[in-house]
Amino acid sequence: MMEAVAASRDNQERDTVLSVRGLTVGFGSKIVLDKLDLDVYRGEILGFVGASGAGKSVLMRTVLRLLPRRAGTISILGADYDQVTDAERISLDTRLGVLFQQGALFSSLTVKENIQLPMREYLDLPQWLMDELAHLKIKLVGLQPDAADKYPSELSGGMIKRAALARALALDPALVFLDEPTSGLDPIGAAEFDDLIAQLRDTLGLTVYMVTHDLDSLFSVCDRIAVLGEKRVLVEGTLDDMLACDDPWVKTYFRGKRARMIVRSDRQSPTESD
Repeated sequence: MMEAVAASRDNQERDTVLSVRGLTVGFGSKIVLDKLDLDVYRGEILGFVGASGAGKSVLMRTVLRLLPRRAGTISILGADYDQVTDAERISLDTRLGVLFQQGALFSSLTVKENIQLPMREYLDLPQWLMDELAHLKIKLVGLQPDAADKYPSELSGGMIKRAALARALALDPALVFLDEPTSGLDPIGAAEFDDLIAQLRDTLGLTVYMVTHDLDSLFSVCDRIAVLGEKRVLVEGTLDDMLACDDPWVKTYFRGKRARMIVRSDRQSPTESD
């Protein structure tokens, strides 16, 4: 009980970047999210997980105002989207970066032109400056300079992910949403992408909201984890909190056959054995 009170106090003292309260989202007669609450704190990498079809992407898209909600409030960077002016809403939008699951790059545009799209929409910059900024973002995500003039069809899956991340960082956001960022990548590529996300968080001071199924990502780079189930957040906290949770789905996910090797290697010392 004392630990729960202490954890609650710690959370209250942290700077909340995203706050969702009483969120209800539905399609026709089907309710996907029901009175959902969630907080994301400044500087953390939050891993958001749940069963397929539970509504993880629906929640992210609702927060981004790509889907309507039936009830609830969404506050980003201390501002309630429903209470701000149009100018303030546009300013808030520039503080957000999004990497969609398949990258969502425009196939008819080069990598450089894709990165410059948000700049053209929100900023009034000369072309030479946008070119310099685009090349800076390309370097920041670990792509070679010649990637700037390539089209998405000329890129590997890993390069597409990095190019899409560069576009998400185009306006120097404070909060970045990543939808399954390591899906489709081989284990080495996924691990490198996880390392990149952690490095960018540390160097740029980002807050990261990451929807993922990747257990390795949850174990290696996420500071906290939130689990979606039964149309709400079932449990949130550290990896230890997930491992201690009695919910059947959470237990299967974090201690099931696919997770067992990761849990064992993470928890055992070199002298321990089964």
